[in-house]
Amino acid sequence: MAKKGYGQFCPVAKAAELLAERWMPVLVRELLAGSHHFSDLRRGIPLISPATLSQRLRELVDAGVLDRARAEGRSGRVEYCLTEAGEDLRPIIHSFGVWGERWARREIRREEIDPHLLMWAMHRRVNHKELPPDRVVLLFEFPDVEIKARRFWYVIEHGHVDVCLKNPGHDVDLTLVTSIRTMAMVYLGQLEPDAGVRSGAIALGGSRALARTFPAWCPRGAFADQARRAVAVPTAPEQRAMRNRG
Repeated sequence: MAKKGYGQFCPVAKAAELLAERWMPVLVRELLAGSHHFSDLRRGIPLISPATLSQRLRELVDAGVLDRARAEGRSGRVEYCLTEAGEDLRPIIHSFGVWGERWARREIRREEIDPHLLMWAMHRRVNHKELPPDRVVLLFEFPDVEIKARRFWYVIEHGHVDVCLKNPGHDVDLTLVTSIRTMAMVYLGQLEPDAGVRSGAIALGGSRALARTFPAWCPRGAFADQARRAVAVPTAPEQRAMRNRG
Protein backbone atom coordinates (compact mmCIF):
# COMPACT_ATOMS: atom_id res chain seq x y z
CA MET A 1 0.00 0.00 0.00
CA ALA A 2 1.37 3.39 -0.98
CA LYS A 3 2.24 5.77 1.82
CA LYS A 4 -0.06 8.69 2.36
CA GLY A 5 1.71 11.96 1.69
CA TYR A 6 0.94 15.50 2.75
CA GLY A 7 -0.97 16.29 -0.44
CA GLN A 8 1.02 19.48 -0.98
CA PHE A 9 3.29 20.66 -3.79
CA CYS A 10 5.52 22.54 -1.31
CA PRO A 11 9.16 21.32 -1.51
CA VAL A 12 9.32 21.14 2.29
CA ALA A 13 6.35 18.77 2.31
CA LYS A 14 7.87 16.69 -0.49
CA ALA A 15 11.19 16.38 1.35
CA ALA A 16 9.41 15.56 4.61
CA GLU A 17 7.51 12.70 2.95
CA LEU A 18 10.86 10.95 2.61
CA LEU A 19 13.06 12.31 5.38
CA ALA A 20 10.55 12.68 8.23
CA GLU A 21 9.89 8.94 8.40
CA ARG A 22 10.90 7.26 11.68
CA TRP A 23 14.62 6.34 11.74
CA MET A 24 15.31 8.11 8.45
CA PRO A 25 17.39 11.06 9.77
CA VAL A 26 19.65 8.80 11.87
CA LEU A 27 19.99 6.38 8.96
CA VAL A 28 21.15 9.23 6.74
CA ARG A 29 23.49 10.29 9.55
CA GLU A 30 25.12 6.84 9.51
CA LEU A 31 25.42 6.82 5.73
CA LEU A 32 27.04 10.25 5.79
CA ALA A 33 29.42 9.03 8.51
CA GLY A 34 30.74 6.37 6.17
CA SER A 35 28.73 3.19 6.78
CA HIS A 36 28.15 1.28 3.55
CA HIS A 37 26.97 -2.15 4.71
CA PHE A 38 23.79 -3.38 6.34
CA SER A 39 25.64 -4.79 9.38
CA ASP A 40 27.50 -1.51 9.99
CA LEU A 41 24.25 0.43 9.75
CA ARG A 42 22.72 -1.90 12.35
CA ARG A 43 25.66 -1.23 14.68
CA GLY A 44 25.08 2.51 14.34
CA ILE A 45 21.29 2.15 14.87
CA PRO A 46 20.98 -0.87 17.17
CA LEU A 47 17.28 -0.40 18.00
CA ILE A 48 16.04 -0.45 14.41
CA SER A 49 14.60 -3.77 13.24
CA PRO A 50 16.19 -5.45 10.19
CA ALA A 51 12.86 -5.25 8.34
CA THR A 52 12.50 -1.52 8.98
CA LEU A 53 16.12 -0.86 8.01
CA SER A 54 15.62 -2.75 4.74
CA GLN A 55 12.47 -0.74 4.04
CA ARG A 56 14.13 2.60 4.72
CA LEU A 57 17.08 1.69 2.51
CA ARG A 58 14.71 0.75 -0.33
CA GLU A 59 12.93 4.09 0.05
CA LEU A 60 16.24 5.97 -0.23
CA VAL A 61 17.25 3.94 -3.29
CA ASP A 62 13.86 4.55 -4.93
CA ALA A 63 14.18 8.28 -4.22
CA GLY A 64 17.59 8.44 -5.89
CA VAL A 65 19.37 9.28 -2.63
CA LEU A 66 21.23 5.99 -2.45
CA ASP A 67 22.83 3.53 -4.87
CA ARG A 68 22.75 -0.17 -4.09
CA ALA A 69 25.35 -2.49 -5.63
CA ARG A 70 27.18 -5.71 -4.94
CA ALA A 71 30.90 -5.51 -4.30
CA GLU A 72 33.24 -7.18 -6.73
CA GLY A 73 34.99 -10.34 -5.65
CA ARG A 74 33.89 -13.45 -3.84
CA SER A 75 32.25 -11.65 -0.93
CA GLY A 76 29.56 -10.07 -3.10
CA ARG A 77 28.48 -7.91 -0.18
CA VAL A 78 25.78 -5.38 -0.85
CA GLU A 79 27.10 -1.84 -0.57
CA TYR A 80 25.12 1.37 -0.21
CA CYS A 81 26.63 4.61 -1.48
CA LEU A 82 25.13 8.08 -1.38
CA THR A 83 24.36 9.75 -4.67
CA GLU A 84 24.78 13.47 -5.33
CA ALA A 85 21.28 13.93 -3.89
CA GLY A 86 22.35 12.03 -0.79
CA GLU A 87 25.51 14.07 -0.31
CA ASP A 88 23.39 17.22 -0.55
CA LEU A 89 21.77 16.11 2.73
CA ARG A 90 25.06 16.55 4.62
CA PRO A 91 24.54 20.22 5.62
CA ILE A 92 20.90 19.44 6.50
CA ILE A 93 21.80 16.62 8.89
CA HIS A 94 24.60 18.75 10.33
CA SER A 95 22.12 21.55 10.96
CA PHE A 96 19.84 19.04 12.70
CA GLY A 97 22.69 18.23 15.08
CA VAL A 98 23.57 21.87 15.68
CA TRP A 99 19.92 22.68 16.43
CA GLY A 100 19.64 19.67 18.72
CA GLU A 101 22.74 20.67 20.65
CA ARG A 102 21.49 24.24 20.94
CA TRP A 103 17.81 23.68 21.76
CA ALA A 104 17.25 20.03 22.70
CA ARG A 105 20.24 19.78 25.00
CA ARG A 106 19.67 18.34 28.46
CA GLU A 107 21.45 16.13 30.96
CA ILE A 108 22.30 12.70 29.60
CA ARG A 109 20.29 9.90 31.20
CA ARG A 110 22.12 6.64 31.84
CA GLU A 111 19.48 4.61 30.02
CA GLU A 112 20.14 6.65 26.86
CA ILE A 113 23.74 5.46 26.64
CA ASP A 114 24.29 2.21 24.77
CA PRO A 115 27.97 1.26 25.30
CA HIS A 116 28.15 -0.58 21.96
CA LEU A 117 26.71 2.39 20.09
CA LEU A 118 28.99 4.86 21.88
CA MET A 119 32.12 2.86 21.10
CA TRP A 120 31.02 2.40 17.48
CA ALA A 121 30.45 6.15 17.12
CA MET A 122 33.76 6.95 18.81
CA HIS A 123 35.87 4.70 16.59
CA ARG A 124 35.16 6.95 13.61
CA ARG A 125 36.33 10.06 15.45
CA VAL A 126 39.79 9.05 16.66
CA ASN A 127 42.35 11.68 15.65
CA HIS A 128 44.90 9.45 13.91
CA LYS A 129 47.29 12.35 13.32
CA GLU A 130 48.02 12.45 17.05
CA LEU A 131 48.81 8.73 17.35
CA PRO A 132 52.08 6.88 16.63
CA PRO A 133 52.41 5.35 13.14
CA ASP A 134 52.74 1.85 14.56
CA ARG A 135 49.85 -0.27 15.79
CA VAL A 136 48.15 1.08 18.91
CA VAL A 137 45.86 -0.99 21.13
CA LEU A 138 43.50 0.81 23.52
CA LEU A 139 41.38 -0.82 26.19
CA PHE A 140 38.28 0.99 27.46
CA GLU A 141 36.82 -0.25 30.76
CA PHE A 142 33.46 0.87 32.16
CA PRO A 143 33.07 -0.52 35.72
CA ASP A 144 29.46 0.69 35.95
CA VAL A 145 28.34 -1.35 32.92
CA GLU A 146 27.19 -4.98 32.88
CA ILE A 147 30.03 -7.42 32.35
CA LYS A 148 29.26 -8.27 28.69
CA ALA A 149 29.66 -4.61 27.67
CA ARG A 150 32.28 -3.58 30.20
CA ARG A 151 35.39 -3.81 28.02
CA PHE A 152 36.10 -2.71 24.46
CA TRP A 153 39.37 -2.79 22.56
CA TYR A 154 40.43 -0.50 19.74
CA VAL A 155 43.12 -1.88 17.47
CA ILE A 156 44.39 1.09 15.48
CA GLU A 157 46.66 0.50 12.51
CA HIS A 158 47.24 2.24 9.17
CA GLY A 159 44.49 4.78 9.85
CA HIS A 160 41.89 2.09 10.54
CA VAL A 161 40.19 1.25 13.85
CA ASP A 162 38.91 -2.24 14.63
CA VAL A 163 36.37 -2.35 17.47
CA CYS A 164 36.77 -5.59 19.42
CA LEU A 165 34.41 -6.99 22.04
CA LYS A 166 36.94 -9.65 23.04
CA ASN A 167 40.65 -9.46 23.74
CA PRO A 168 42.29 -9.25 20.29
CA GLY A 169 45.44 -10.92 21.57
CA HIS A 170 47.72 -7.89 21.31
CA ASP A 171 49.49 -6.13 24.16
CA VAL A 172 47.46 -3.16 25.37
CA ASP A 173 49.27 0.16 25.05
CA LEU A 174 46.84 2.25 27.11
CA THR A 175 43.93 1.41 29.39
CA LEU A 176 41.21 3.99 30.01
CA VAL A 177 38.90 3.40 32.98
CA THR A 178 35.84 5.60 33.50
CA SER A 179 32.07 5.53 33.78
CA ILE A 180 30.05 5.16 30.61
CA ARG A 181 28.35 8.50 31.31
CA THR A 182 31.69 10.30 31.64
CA MET A 183 32.86 8.79 28.33
CA ALA A 184 29.66 9.95 26.65
CA MET A 185 30.09 13.46 28.05
CA VAL A 186 33.64 13.63 26.69
CA TYR A 187 32.52 12.42 23.27
CA LEU A 188 29.66 14.93 23.16
CA GLY A 189 31.91 17.81 24.19
CA GLN A 190 30.26 18.33 27.58
CA LEU A 191 33.49 17.46 29.41
CA GLU A 192 37.05 18.19 28.29
CA PRO A 193 39.27 15.08 28.26
CA ASP A 194 42.04 16.66 30.33
CA ALA A 195 39.49 17.91 32.87
CA GLY A 196 38.18 14.37 33.24
CA VAL A 197 41.69 13.09 33.91
CA ARG A 198 42.53 15.86 36.39
CA SER A 199 39.32 15.26 38.35
CA GLY A 200 39.97 11.52 38.59
CA ALA A 201 36.84 10.67 36.60
CA ILE A 202 39.11 9.16 33.91
CA ALA A 203 42.06 6.95 34.84
CA LEU A 204 44.76 6.27 32.27
CA GLY A 205 47.29 3.47 32.62
CA GLY A 206 50.08 2.35 30.34
CA SER A 207 52.00 4.39 27.79
CA ARG A 208 52.91 7.78 29.19
CA ALA A 209 53.15 9.20 25.67
CA LEU A 210 49.61 8.12 24.80
CA ALA A 211 48.32 9.38 28.16
CA ARG A 212 49.99 12.74 27.59
CA THR A 213 48.45 13.15 24.13
CA PHE A 214 45.04 11.78 25.16
CA PRO A 215 43.25 15.16 24.84
CA ALA A 216 44.53 15.46 21.26
CA TRP A 217 43.57 11.99 19.93
CA CYS A 218 40.51 11.42 22.12
CA PRO A 219 37.39 10.81 19.98
CA ARG A 220 35.06 13.81 19.97
CA GLY A 221 31.67 13.90 18.31
CA ALA A 222 30.86 16.00 15.27
CA PHE A 223 28.97 18.46 17.48
CA ALA A 224 31.43 18.63 20.38
CA ASP A 225 32.41 22.21 19.48
CA GLN A 226 28.73 23.17 19.50
CA ALA A 227 28.38 21.69 22.99
CA ARG A 228 31.25 23.78 24.29
CA ARG A 229 29.67 26.93 22.91
CA ALA A 230 26.25 25.96 24.28
CA VAL A 231 27.38 25.41 27.87
CA ALA A 232 26.76 29.03 28.84
CA VAL A 233 23.54 29.33 26.86
CA PRO A 234 20.27 28.36 28.61
CA THR A 235 18.22 25.63 26.96
CA ALA A 236 14.71 26.37 25.72
CA PRO A 237 13.04 24.99 28.92
CA GLU A 238 15.46 27.00 31.04
CA GLN A 239 14.71 30.18 29.10
CA ARG A 240 10.97 29.53 29.50
CA ALA A 241 11.40 29.05 33.26
CA MET A 242 13.37 32.30 33.49
CA ARG A 243 10.61 34.17 31.64
CA ASN A 244 7.98 32.72 33.96
CA ARG A 245 9.98 33.79 37.01
CA GLY A 246 10.27 37.28 35.55
